[in-house]
Amino acid sequence: MAEPASDPIVTLSNVHKVYLTGTSPVRALAGITLDIRRGAFIAIMGPSGCGKSTLLNVIGGVDTPSEGSVTVNGVQVLRLSDDELSDFRRDTIGFVYQFYNLIPSLTAAENVELPLAFAGASGAARTARVKDLLHQVRLDDRADHTPSLLSGGEQQRVAIARCLANNPDIILLDEPTGDLDRTTGKAIMELLSALNKSQGKTLIMVTHDPSVAAFAELILEMEDGKIVGSRKQGGVPT
Repeated sequence: MAEPASDPIVTLSNVHKVYLTGTSPVRALAGITLDIRRGAFIAIMGPSGCGKSTLLNVIGGVDTPSEGSVTVNGVQVLRLSDDELSDFRRDTIGFVYQFYNLIPSLTAAENVELPLAFAGASGAARTARVKDLLHQVRLDDRADHTPSLLSGGEQQRVAIARCLANNPDIILLDEPTGDLDRTTGKAIMELLSALNKSQGKTLIMVTHDPSVAAFAELILEMEDGKIVGSRKQGGVPT
């Protein structure tokens, strides 16, 4: 289990999640208690069905636990109304998924701009922010391309830029390199690691790939809905 942090950005206390499927309940999380410090880079590993993605979704406010408490960035998430929770996710948490989840009819710039529009940013502010974000992910020359004209790695860079649009404190990553070849995946992980180090973003990542998990400073091992072990490491591999 992760060590208690002096300034945790995520605190879970005795979190359970039970899904009712048919006549048999399925326990996805079984009493998770966890602190994650601000600015950490955490990888969560374990066999398929062990609860990794459920844990990520509970931290992100996408899924509601059956029992326990969840505090993210000082906010007790379970006490928020639906509207408050939507605003909280928009402003505090960025999501990056395996399959990018870009809108195919929109250009790279328009995909990145969407969260800014939802947040009510002015047109000029959106334009400047999008330009800066695409520069950060080295896609200045792809702004007007739709996803079908981008490689997998380029689409994932757009997804990362989009998740950064509202400057979230936490980035949740669910198999961010799972649909990429090893070389492209390594480039994506180097970009994410740089964001963690240069901007202090807290990264919490689910992965099955040890070479991807090697970029994290701490690996949490899950099994049957529980954290059964952890190991510290140095971070960016060579």
